[in-house]
Amino acid sequence: MHDRRVTEDALRDSEERFRLAAQAAGLGIWDYDAVSGKREWSDEFKAMLGLDPRIQPDVPTALGLVIPADQPLLQALVTAAHAGDTTTRFDVALRIRRANDGAERCMQTGGWRMYASSGRLTLVLVTIRDVTEERTAEDRIRWTANHDAMTGVPNRAFFTEQLNTAIRAALPDTVLALILLDVDRLKEINDTHGHDAGDMLLRTFATRLKTAFGAEAVIGRLGGDEFGLLLKGMEGDRLHACVHDALTLMATPFEYEGQTLDTQATAGLATYPAHGTTSDNLLKASDIALYVGKNSQRGALSIFESTMRAGVQKRTSTLNVARTAIRDNRIVPFYQPKVELATGQVVGFEALLRWRHDSLGIQTPDTICAAFEDTNLAIALGDQMYRSVAHDLRRWLDMGLEPGRVAINLAPAEFRHGHLIGRVLGPFEQAGVPLDRVEIEITETVLLGRDTDKVASILVAFRESGARIALDDFGTGYASLTHLKSFPVDVIKIDQSFVRNLCDGSDDAAIVDAMVSLAGRLRIEVVAEGVQEAEQADYLQRRGCALAQGHLFSPAVPAARAEAFLKPGAAGLGRVITG
Repeated sequence: MHDRRVTEDALRDSEERFRLAAQAAGLGIWDYDAVSGKREWSDEFKAMLGLDPRIQPDVPTALGLVIPADQPLLQALVTAAHAGDTTTRFDVALRIRRANDGAERCMQTGGWRMYASSGRLTLVLVTIRDVTEERTAEDRIRWTANHDAMTGVPNRAFFTEQLNTAIRAALPDTVLALILLDVDRLKEINDTHGHDAGDMLLRTFATRLKTAFGAEAVIGRLGGDEFGLLLKGMEGDRLHACVHDALTLMATPFEYEGQTLDTQATAGLATYPAHGTTSDNLLKASDIALYVGKNSQRGALSIFESTMRAGVQKRTSTLNVARTAIRDNRIVPFYQPKVELATGQVVGFEALLRWRHDSLGIQTPDTICAAFEDTNLAIALGDQMYRSVAHDLRRWLDMGLEPGRVAINLAPAEFRHGHLIGRVLGPFEQAGVPLDRVEIEITETVLLGRDTDKVASILVAFRESGARIALDDFGTGYASLTHLKSFPVDVIKIDQSFVRNLCDGSDDAAIVDAMVSLAGRLRIEVVAEGVQEAEQADYLQRRGCALAQGHLFSPAVPAARAEAFLKPGAAGLGRVITG
């Protein structure tokens, strides 16, 4: 009896020290006496649960506060205790809704089971700690690591992880669709309206994707202007229709500080397992489809095909060639003279881009054509051209020569960059070349975009600076007459496709006649391109077209040869036409 009394006293002392330590540490205590069946909850524990201190502890009360998803965890502990589970230590996290205010809290519980020498369970002691703030901080850190802060959707790493998980869990008949989407005009909006507008565009884009696909898709932001969609079990016509509807939604203008801004998205699609069985292969395939779509059908969905790889590789090679030519300063202007048909005299030039190849010599721009669709490369190519043309013009003027006006071509991609006017005209101003010697030549493609007001204001600014505006390839696009009315155009250039088959009574002749007549009434200068035969020149002059260029007079030539056309005593490039 003495030994038993000593043992019981020691146990009580130990329990009391434990309770004092737990109280000091802010822990709640759930004490269950398995012999008497009595439960005790400390005041701290009741406060954590939002309960009145006078309430009597029981399992139903505790279970009622645990959120339904976690109730089985608590019930399992209670059941194990009654069943004589011999495990002495246990830990479990439970989420509750506090009784007094309904707030969701996370409780970390740790428990011990104590047994008599006979092996009978005598006591279950549980400590409870409110770890809500810790869990919230951990969740916030975890969320931040896995999500894009701007849009709130998964980032590239987390999206790829989810893609890998979906592939691993895929059954033999499972179809996964991976779609990459590119936000068109993000850079342009950033440059024109500021990064706050671009940020709003990205957030709007993410919201619209959620609206379009809902819970059916995993959505991620994979890069600056690129998003990803992962769809399971959707294929064929339903998939295509869903993506089409989403792209239509993406093309809806959005409001920013009272302005209506246009945007759209281009999409590339690859499917598992048809186009790849790993996340890397699927991402590459959909990226190739997106790449092709951006260069051929912006605003639409492109589906991956194996033949696309060769086209992308060729394009990549072309872009690398262009980068090398730019890096090594191999871009040079060649000049094709514009000739007055009545006199054969050179009255100006069109500056055409050429580049020097180490072994093949001078190359035409079609060998690097892909570069003109890339904003950064188009700008770099243009910058080298403008500096060189400004240098040549300055030199000719210093020699006392009269070069007339020199036309420089602007790629449509250059209009997507800010500060276009200063970048183009700056080299001429720095060289002291009067800007009325400069002609800005554009194609109708520039006028067919969404931001027609912006393009119009840029062209007006060019004209107000003293430069003239020429519309190239006139008649090959659509709405050409509208363009003459809506945009400041000083010169139209009749495309060579109309000049090639020019003869009395032909359809091309009728079109040329109408162009020349219209330009005359609008007081717009006309230049016929691609003139190769004297009969074509004769016809054009008789119909009132004053200027022409083409191989009948001269191909594009280096600056030194073009200079010879301007020197005193130089013969005209065409005969005087009298009939």
